[in-house]
Amino acid sequence: MSPTLARPNADAAPSHPPEPQVEVYGIRHHGPGSARSLLAALKDYQPDAVLIEGPADADPLLGWAVADDMVPPVALLAYGSDEPGVAAFWPFAAFSPEWQALTWALRNEIAVSFCDLPAALTLASSAEPRRRRGSRPARIDPLAALAAAAGYDDAERWWDDVVESRLDGASPFPALLEAMAELRADELRSGELPGDDPAAEAENHKEARREAHMRQCIRAALKQGRRRIAVVCGAWHAPALTMPLPPASRDLAVLKGAPKRKVTLTWVPWTHERLASASGYGAGVASPGWYHHLWTTPDRPVVRWLTAVAAALRRRDLPVSSAHVIEAVRLADNLAALRDRPLAGLTEVTDATRAVLCEGDELAVQFVTDELVVGQALGSVSDAVPTVPLEADLLAQARRLRIRREASPRLHDLDLRKPTDRDRSTLFHRLRLLDLGWVQPAESGIASRGTFRETWQSFWRPEFAVSLVVASVWGTTVETAAAARMVEVAEGGSLTELTELVEAGLQADLPSALERLLEALAERAAVDADVVHLMEALPALARAQRYGDVRGTDTSALLSVCVALVLRICAGLPQAVSSLDDESAAALRSRVDAVHAAIGLLSPSVATSLRRRWFETLGKLLDRPDVNGELVGRFVRLLFDAELLDDVAVRLHRALSRGVSANAKAAWVDGFFADGALLLIHDDALRGLLLDWVAGLGDEEFVEVLPLVRRTFGTFSPAERRSVADRIAGSTRSRSPAPEDPASEEPAPEDLRPGDERAARERFDRELAAPALATVALLLGHPAPSGGSLP
Repeated sequence: MSPTLARPNADAAPSHPPEPQVEVYGIRHHGPGSARSLLAALKDYQPDAVLIEGPADADPLLGWAVADDMVPPVALLAYGSDEPGVAAFWPFAAFSPEWQALTWALRNEIAVSFCDLPAALTLASSAEPRRRRGSRPARIDPLAALAAAAGYDDAERWWDDVVESRLDGASPFPALLEAMAELRADELRSGELPGDDPAAEAENHKEARREAHMRQCIRAALKQGRRRIAVVCGAWHAPALTMPLPPASRDLAVLKGAPKRKVTLTWVPWTHERLASASGYGAGVASPGWYHHLWTTPDRPVVRWLTAVAAALRRRDLPVSSAHVIEAVRLADNLAALRDRPLAGLTEVTDATRAVLCEGDELAVQFVTDELVVGQALGSVSDAVPTVPLEADLLAQARRLRIRREASPRLHDLDLRKPTDRDRSTLFHRLRLLDLGWVQPAESGIASRGTFRETWQSFWRPEFAVSLVVASVWGTTVETAAAARMVEVAEGGSLTELTELVEAGLQADLPSALERLLEALAERAAVDADVVHLMEALPALARAQRYGDVRGTDTSALLSVCVALVLRICAGLPQAVSSLDDESAAALRSRVDAVHAAIGLLSPSVATSLRRRWFETLGKLLDRPDVNGELVGRFVRLLFDAELLDDVAVRLHRALSRGVSANAKAAWVDGFFADGALLLIHDDALRGLLLDWVAGLGDEEFVEVLPLVRRTFGTFSPAERRSVADRIAGSTRSRSPAPEDPASEEPAPEDLRPGDERAARERFDRELAAPALATVALLLGHPAPSGGSLP
């Protein structure tokens, strides 16, 4: 039997495909509650296309979001192809609703794209100030308005209560959409649209363009046959994107004539710190670390948070026990109940932390805020993500040298005798030449002062990604880029800048650039007749010539330049010191000290003859009446240290004699004794002359000279000042008349037997000192006196 075909029912209505649906989900950027509710809504709606607020021309990069080594926080970076310094970021955290929607759609093989204005339009007007993604016109704060309507005086707390702290799956989006629609309508009714304010009008035009482009993207998805479209955008924009859409001609008119520029986009690591609103990010949140905790720990978030806080405080050696945690949890829950909150939020756990775990210590609370509430998390980007060749080279070198990008400071104590540390130092110096602030010189906690040791601090910030793009114009590798930039800077640099560049080039191991630099340096030094410039240039060259050998670099070519500079300084110094005022003399004195130290750094093959020439030059300036007293005092000091003067006491007496003004005396003393504490400690004759001069000052002279003398003695360390004071006190006692009571007379130093001098100079209670001295004796390996008493 042949099969029977059923006839269609003539009375039945013809079948039509269902009407396309567009669901708009108004979220808060970087909100874990929004992200949780959005995922639940998307799973329930099962769209066939997802449109997300973000730069539409970044669609080719979306697939990298689900790469195995892609770890948020990350950001889309867009920069001008012809002007890399013009750039913008679109950050995403693990708890950002946009990131969760993006990764959900990719993993479920659902079409997904960005629908906001392309970066090519956003960066087109580089002269105009640009806001961060997700910020709104400044004329209204919808969260504050909704919070006020709900009886809250804090918009953050209201949003936290109704969205972020919720753990159930109920969707807040219909209510938020209705609330935002009412706020936008109220704004229209109240006439708060920008009027005569050009900045506000421009801002409103930008927002109109953004929403027009979003609607165009919805229309394009509908034309592609998408039947169930989900749109994820900032809550403020949601009412403008709901169906039915206005005529397309209106949106085309808004977008017509918008300027464009060629841009390049990529993914870069981001940090929780840069997600914080305190960093200036317009769509930032106050507590990224707390929000990340809410996202990753939905089960008992308060208990787990306070446990983490306690662990962090213990790492700082603060006594926090399990009992503290239990009491803090109880206090946070009670505070939430008293404040009629559905769950203890950040305010309650912070109050509990302050009262129980930190015991009122605000420094400890600030540490918790910085370390946990804001957080120091740094994301990572897949190595396969397209980037500029310079960054790829830097990443390869960083991996080879085991240097990580970290969002918190890390010290690197380098020993240049080790190959790996020497390579790290070379890389760090090259990055400095490129003005990349990732690594900076730092103070070391290691006591060694050897020339083979360097200390650096690395601290990665997201904006360094833009610096890398900017630096890429110099070359495709760190080495070639640093060399090219160094040569470029040298072309217009002064003599001092050239010498500093030479030193930097040696430390960065850039021999090809050094050859050109040395040629430019020799030419510049030959025509520069200013002795001050020559004096400023010499120290850096001398250091480079002396310490370059630590890295195994040939610095012989520098020696001839240094010799020429020293000879020209010696020839020009007599004229440079003539008739200087006090301020100019002080500045020249520091340069004289630097030149003196630099000559001592030069190779022994030339240092002896150059020192002889240098000291001859200084000796000819000692008795010139037109030389400032501070300079004369310094010249005398340098020659005295070199054991080339035997009449220093006479010169000091002459400089401090009557007829010389108080200021001139003080200037001579400052020039001679600055940084010269050992002279006052060990030279009785010089100390006596200085003491007699100070003692002979009248009241007015003393008041006039005191600030100048204090400046001199301010260069001494506290221990040196105490030693000088002790010596002066001892010499004063030896000069004082004999006391009336012979029994109380203290023996003079010349009358003391060996070993008695300390007893006469330092009197102490032997009985009280006995236990301490007995302990010292044991530490030194000597038997302690019986009974703990002193012999």
